Amino acid sequence: MENTEILHKVEEVFRDVLDDEEIALTMATTANDIEDWDSLTHVELVRAVEKAFGIRFTSAEILTWKNVGEMVESVTRHKA
Repeated sequence: MENTEILHKVEEVFRDVLDDEEIALTMATTANDIEDWDSLTHVELVRAVEKAFGIRFTSAEILTWKNVGEMVESVTRHKA
């Protein structure tokens, strides 16, 4: 899977979890860019992404993410 495909699937997860079909993610998107993305929602998003891709992130990995792109790159590494 390429980053573009993963980004689209992650975007679907975000839309579902946040119940907002208008969310448009880029690799540079951060929590500051999405109104309802707070710390509690972050946990839900991470779990939903893990479930969607059948993977598990480490806590250390999650703590390094600064944007959606870094999440996507982590998914890519797990799927390799």
